[in-house]
Amino acid sequence: MPPIDSSPVVLILWALLGYLAGSIPFGMVLARVMGLGNLRDIGSGNIGATNVLRTGNKKAAALTLLFDAAKGAVVVLLARALAGEAAAQLAALAAMLGHCFPVWLKFNGGKGVATFLGIMLALAWPVGIGCCLAWLVAVAATRVSSMGALAAASVSTMLMVILNFGHMLILGIALTVLLYVRHHANIQRIKAGTEPKIGQKK
Repeated sequence: MPPIDSSPVVLILWALLGYLAGSIPFGMVLARVMGLGNLRDIGSGNIGATNVLRTGNKKAAALTLLFDAAKGAVVVLLARALAGEAAAQLAALAAMLGHCFPVWLKFNGGKGVATFLGIMLALAWPVGIGCCLAWLVAVAATRVSSMGALAAASVSTMLMVILNFGHMLILGIALTVLLYVRHHANIQRIKAGTEPKIGQKK
């Protein structure tokens, strides 16, 4: 855990900003703007890039992935630059919570994978790259997006220890648990062999 180098008021402010940034549903916004319909009525009903891809629009899916990652990364980098490491880690957790439980969508948001990867890259780029590689390898091997998410989450804390980012470990554990909780239904389908592959309509 990093030293508390900001006042409680500053930490609360960055937590709020992190939540608000994370809660922007870029998938739904892009689907509307690009005439793809309401994501809640498509595929799994999720607001992330994987479900956007089920519309058949690869550009929209790629932009969703990019923007969902960027919103986590940007708020972390700003918090670190302006208020220190503790604020950055708090903003990171808040951004994930905002994506997963946005107030605008009745607290029913996405799984948080892209935002998680953006956060990891911003907090500690070696860990972030390792998580991205784990995601790519798992997805390439299985063509199942949730397998990539679970792989990235699983290696994140191990990489923090190996690469000497132990001050992030509590946050890493919290984000990993959150990702697993958000993927509970996916895990059950993986066990049952019914989890859809990337691009497959659900």
